[in-house]
Amino acid sequence: MTATAPDDELARVEAELRPRWPETRLEPSLTRIAALMDVLGDPQSGYPVIQITGTNGKTSTARMVDQLLRGFGLRVGRFTSPHLASITERISIEGAPVTAARLAEVYDDVAPYLAIVDSGQPIPLSYFEVLTALGYVAFADAPVDVAVVEVGMGGRWDSTSVADAQIAVITPIALDHTNYLGDDVGSIAAEKAGIIKPGATAVLADQPPDALDRLLRRSVEVDATVAREGTEFGLVERRIAVGGQLIAVQGLGGSYDEVFLPLHGAHQAQNAAVALAAVEAFFGAGARGRVDIDTVRAAFASVRAPGRLEAVRSAPTILVDATHNPAGMRATVAAVQEAFDFRRLVVVVACMADKDVRRMLEVLEPVAEQLVATANSSPRALSPDELAAIAVEVFGADRVTVEVRLDDAIDTAVRLAEEDVEAYGGSGILVTGSVVTAGEARLLLGGSS
Repeated sequence: MTATAPDDELARVEAELRPRWPETRLEPSLTRIAALMDVLGDPQSGYPVIQITGTNGKTSTARMVDQLLRGFGLRVGRFTSPHLASITERISIEGAPVTAARLAEVYDDVAPYLAIVDSGQPIPLSYFEVLTALGYVAFADAPVDVAVVEVGMGGRWDSTSVADAQIAVITPIALDHTNYLGDDVGSIAAEKAGIIKPGATAVLADQPPDALDRLLRRSVEVDATVAREGTEFGLVERRIAVGGQLIAVQGLGGSYDEVFLPLHGAHQAQNAAVALAAVEAFFGAGARGRVDIDTVRAAFASVRAPGRLEAVRSAPTILVDATHNPAGMRATVAAVQEAFDFRRLVVVVACMADKDVRRMLEVLEPVAEQLVATANSSPRALSPDELAAIAVEVFGADRVTVEVRLDDAIDTAVRLAEEDVEAYGGSGILVTGSVVTAGEARLLLGGSS
């Protein structure tokens, strides 16, 4: 009998998950995931959970929290979404994605219970609900000392919220997924505030006033402790450095200076301050002084954020970024302007059809000399021609090129970046618009994990 290759096993799991409702189709409820967790013995209750929601910065913040906790010697499980290249990325233990073979093994252990739950529900478990269960089971089996869990969407009814998080982290809130979460930041914040459970500590990034009001109201309702950026903790200083930035943070338990962060942009410095406060809160550092600064420095120096303004090639420099909403694009543009001295920037854009594409392009227009409109492989992708039509209205026809395939779009962008002899050596390319776009660009360009 021939053993099945791990990649074949992973393909089998993906094929079995594919008929389930995708992440873009939701029936807001914790009923199904709670039923599944119940028959599995509530694995999510076997370890403390740090849960992270918000509009932008969730994955980067989760990675930072993970790195810090492991720096202090803890065995950490991390659940994030969506993935760049493989679903195995969503479930990490001790800083590394589970293997394809391990994911398949966990799925096979859980699969009989999926059928039981599906048979008792009007709507079967969704793709994301099943992946959430796999993450919680894998963490229990490891076992981990703590799980760092990023929500998929919202908070109150997101399947990850079947766990009662000890620390609830909320990164900056802006407009996104308005069809499910609401069309103003206050309504969106009310949904995301659902991760703040009774007796938890809420670590809040700087928020718009309406969002902060909703988050504080929820905290009072459930008697949660609150740590706010700008009040209880915050970024004190940041300086550009080779390969990233040097930051100083006032934490809950003390000051942390000369911390090197190998990521670009003010938004990543903010994420770092939030992540550090979350870890301090987890250790009770506010009452017991700061955590060890040398451990903090070493952990942050090792942080990586694949697909987040990631340089994957040089001459010309090619940056890959997973930004997919206007607020994120503003942060990306500011970081590019600050960290890179490009005299000529060409942007390759592929977006999902349900995103605010025009506003993202309007943010890009002042800094991009040329735009190449293309598409990624997702069935939700906006077609290159439709994207180009919007881009022409924003950029003008002479600054927009259309390519059907992403690989051809990147090749065209390289040619356009190198056309200006005077700018050669100071040219850059930004590939952005979607997590899917970033993931596929990384594969094409050989980005590392």
